[in-house]
Amino acid sequence: MEVIDTKINSLINLELIKYLEERVRARLSYELRDEIIEVVEPKIEDDGTFLSDFIIRNQLSNYEVVLLLLTLIPHFTPNFYTRIIEDYIPEGGEFPEFGGVKGKSYRGILPTVETALYVLSGNYITNRLSNRSYILYENRLIKNKIIYVENTLEGEPLTSAKLILSEEYVHLFLTGQELKPQLSQDFPASLIKTDLSWNDLVLNSKTMEEVKEIEHWLEYNEVLMKDWGMQSKIKPGYRVLFYGLPGTGKTLTASLLGKYTNKDVYRVDLSMVVSKYIGETEKNLSKLFDKSIHQDWILFFDEADSIFGKRTNVRDAHDKYANQEVSYLLQRIEAHPGLIILASNFKNNIDSAFTRRFNNIIEFEAPNYEERLVLWKNNLPQNVELEESVAVEELAKKFNMTGANIVNIVQYACLKTIANKKQQIQKQYLLEGIKKEYTKEGKTTNITL
Repeated sequence: MEVIDTKINSLINLELIKYLEERVRARLSYELRDEIIEVVEPKIEDDGTFLSDFIIRNQLSNYEVVLLLLTLIPHFTPNFYTRIIEDYIPEGGEFPEFGGVKGKSYRGILPTVETALYVLSGNYITNRLSNRSYILYENRLIKNKIIYVENTLEGEPLTSAKLILSEEYVHLFLTGQELKPQLSQDFPASLIKTDLSWNDLVLNSKTMEEVKEIEHWLEYNEVLMKDWGMQSKIKPGYRVLFYGLPGTGKTLTASLLGKYTNKDVYRVDLSMVVSKYIGETEKNLSKLFDKSIHQDWILFFDEADSIFGKRTNVRDAHDKYANQEVSYLLQRIEAHPGLIILASNFKNNIDSAFTRRFNNIIEFEAPNYEERLVLWKNNLPQNVELEESVAVEELAKKFNMTGANIVNIVQYACLKTIANKKQQIQKQYLLEGIKKEYTKEGKTTNITL
């Protein structure tokens, strides 16, 4: 066993690497030399490494441990497999029984399903047939998308497919740090966070009470389903519709739910999901749900009308497939075990097939006078005075604005104050900001105080 860097040693239990090498050597010794070598399964203890912690926490079987190690090894020991094989076949040559492929730039062996079959089953046909199904479909690492089976070329056996350990888990095991998925064609969502608190969210009491119901589900669902034994009676997951005018706090609410329950919130980029090509939208959504189904994430579909809208009467092939997309979405959302939030400006824009299945539908109303007053006071800088002629109460009373509008106005007025080297925020700047917000929304008003 060659020496491995001490940093790797601190992150990965070397006894596990030694165990995998013994498993591979035992298989080769039996198949090629007719020698039987006994391999003792490792006793995996809490040694402070992320790999051991993952195995213990998920109670992985011995076969699952082997699969995990087979896919992890190439990421830090590229000659692991070739070095062992050369001890048994020093003259080189083809060794199809072991499987494995080489990458475009990676010169070591990357494991395939065939590699796993050989290590676990050798050339026993009966064992190979049962383990083939286990490796491809039945083990939890595959089911939970921790290990992927790469697509094969048409006509090639599935056993020739590469086994690929998810990039997030490679990063976790080798660095000890969690890697957040980035916005891409394969993952059309981006992580959203906020530095604000619940005190910064100004909602009426009814809306806030309904938001708290979601927080209760996030905190106590595990107790309800497992400890109280409600799995057979209640569908997994929680589905909510937020509807109301833009700027009334829908996105901030989703962000705060994640922040205060320690869950990542991913806003889905619907422009990357929806495709004009038949079948592509389902494919893009499938990637998203497959990635997130076993993660403790909140999925936030902003401006959801474009994909969760009402189905149309079928007039042509495009309508037919658009309706199929809605049906596919319905299936995936109902089966998703986490929290899904759809946001729309209008409740009636969403297909009734979805609304019937929501656990909650929450209206985000435009703020009233008292709420606007709080928003103005919360968002104006505390250490800069207003021009004496400015009355915040009058701003809140006269101008019917949302929280997002008010933030934009305050930002505009503050920047104008700094740029013009004023010591106080001028009424003129606030009025200019208000006028800009009304203009953006196509409204007209007599802007005076």
